[in-house]
Amino acid sequence: MAHYDVPAFLTALLHARSPSGYEFEAQKVFDEHVRPAADEYADDALGNRLATLHPSGDPVLMFAGHMDELGLIITYVNKDGFIYFDTIGGHDRTVISGRRVIIQTAAGPVKGVTGKRAIHLMDEADRKKVPEIHEIWIDIGARSKKEALERVAIGDVATYDHEFELIHGSIGTSRAFDNKVGAYIVGESLIRLAGARKKLAAKVVAVATAQEEIGVRGATASAYTVNPDFALAVDVGHATDHPDCDNRKYGETKLGAGPIICRGPNINPKVFERLVQAAKRLKIPYQLEADPRPTGTDARAIQMGRGGVGTGLVSVPLRYMHTPSEVVDLEDVERCVRLFVEFALSLKKGDHARW
Repeated sequence: MAHYDVPAFLTALLHARSPSGYEFEAQKVFDEHVRPAADEYADDALGNRLATLHPSGDPVLMFAGHMDELGLIITYVNKDGFIYFDTIGGHDRTVISGRRVIIQTAAGPVKGVTGKRAIHLMDEADRKKVPEIHEIWIDIGARSKKEALERVAIGDVATYDHEFELIHGSIGTSRAFDNKVGAYIVGESLIRLAGARKKLAAKVVAVATAQEEIGVRGATASAYTVNPDFALAVDVGHATDHPDCDNRKYGETKLGAGPIICRGPNINPKVFERLVQAAKRLKIPYQLEADPRPTGTDARAIQMGRGGVGTGLVSVPLRYMHTPSEVVDLEDVERCVRLFVEFALSLKKGDHARW
């Protein structure tokens, strides 16, 4: 297969290090790529980025994709210079140790390694245990607490040093596909709509949301600000096509088989139907998932904004979520962008999501 041309905007977002509450690098990338296409551009006290197109349009459509990622936050340094941390977001403790990490400090990046007691130094019972967070540390090669604190500070954050690369064709791996692909999709959709603004009836606000991984906090605030009639949230969803995944429990969704469109109480039925019809018009593959409760995404917060918002959720199929090497087919990402653009262009003045 020929080399896949990865968009520079997406590549830059994947390289940006932006744990929840520390989204500085992702904000900068979004500013650089999306601001020039927007008619209005704003930030807020939570760190969200809000790009508006066609501000006089009707109805109001919100796109939301979160730009924060998992991280580690420094909480303590012992006398020998070993650094202890807590987790930002939902980590799998079995994959934390033995990783290279980069700590963001006021003086610049500091490299380190997550460590724990070697298997040779454990008895049989200990080998079967998953280490607690306080039993893992970061080693930056410091020889004392004083030396370590000259290089890092309490409250500094770290991310895994696992960068984006293509595995084969359009299939890539990276830390933080969750949810840099979502931030890319909402920003890129607005950029493309700017080139088709004569066809656009709606006001479109593309929001790169902050702090999703710790409770959809950025979406809660930005949904209040935007006050949309319609909203599309985009996140990653589980591709269940790998070994050791029971489709009877988790449904059937595949990598490379198109965007996953959600159904359930969190989803407005009119928005769901519009998404399906948009996918059919585009002749792109799509998949369905059913969720019987509020989803673990920004859609949960947006639906309940102010007097209620007609909300849809589209997910990019992903394997190995919340690990340092998530896997995505970038063709699915492109299909999501096209779906968002088509949905926006389908809205007419006076459309509403009430049912």
